Amino acid sequence: MSKRDQNILAFLVALVAEFAAHFGISQDVAFNYIREHHGLDYFFKHYNVLHTLSFEENVDDLIQVCSNHGGQLR
Repeated sequence: MSKRDQNILAFLVALVAEFAAHFGISQDVAFNYIREHHGLDYFFKHYNVLHTLSFEENVDDLIQVCSNHGGQLR
């Protein structure tokens, strides 16, 4: 795995952990929710910008993206 891919994966793991903590849910549930509501598509498409933002901003953006695709967590 390339160093860039390792960085992307590490950032995704940290972001899922922050999302889970924000809602008080497990990381497994958070990951599945993000995946099911197009959050991973958003993450990979916009990673180059997302990794420059705070985790708080990223969690807020993921909440909005998932909400736009049927997610109910707010």
